[in-house]
Amino acid sequence: MKLVRYGQAGHECPGLLDGSGRLRDLSAQIRDVSASALGPESLQRLRSLRPEDLPLVAGVPRLGPCVGGVGKFICVGLNYLDHVREAGAVVPSEPVLFMKATSAVTGPTDPIVIPPGATKVDWEVELAVVIGSFAKNVSESDALAYVAGFCVANDLSERAWQLEGTGQWVKGKSADTFGPIGPWLVTPDEIPDPQALALWLSVNGAMRQKSGTDQMIFPVTKLVSFISSFMSLQPGDIISTGTPPGVGLGANPPTYLKPGDVVRLGIQGLGEQCQTVL
Repeated sequence: MKLVRYGQAGHECPGLLDGSGRLRDLSAQIRDVSASALGPESLQRLRSLRPEDLPLVAGVPRLGPCVGGVGKFICVGLNYLDHVREAGAVVPSEPVLFMKATSAVTGPTDPIVIPPGATKVDWEVELAVVIGSFAKNVSESDALAYVAGFCVANDLSERAWQLEGTGQWVKGKSADTFGPIGPWLVTPDEIPDPQALALWLSVNGAMRQKSGTDQMIFPVTKLVSFISSFMSLQPGDIISTGTPPGVGLGANPPTYLKPGDVVRLGIQGLGEQCQTVL
């Protein structure tokens, strides 16, 4: 099942894609694709609906972030071995965690806005995990039972703010528009193995990142279990699982986004994003 949120920013409606890829309205079924709709019982009820009985949405509306009211946006750094090498970092012995402000969340085709004073804005295609059930101290073997679905994320970064001066990843990752998610929230029944997905990103048509989630150092099950041992995970929380090699920071010379650039990215089975840089 592919769930979406569509419409004007801040006023999105819930929807789903039918078998032909047409957008159907879910407003009579749920208020939003957010915490209360992401539990197993709610998703099972939505899965039992006949999409052809739901109203068709006319036109081609804007798609918003595929999850509304995100509670925590937890990110994992240095989770692909080749990316660790291009960053000149040490291979971590356990997942490297940081937070991205939820005010960074935007839709999959909303523009990326370079903030005042930013000089090194970088791209990062990532598999994002959306939590559906309260999770605390869960085992790796049970971890996927707490997942509502998966989506594409672009973990945009301002490298100077992240790494120079006092550094601090959270301030380098949290500018407004630095967290596009979507286009769809895809439920686990359509993604039987989250460690077998191709992912890619291009800038102005030039391929920059191309890899697979099988290259993760720490898989999804490890990440959910590990994070839940330090904090409870709530429905609607997002875990962005790290990026493969090919970021602008790792280029020779380093290459960063500038106004007018077009960023496209996607993950197998999870759809594509496209953003213009302003």
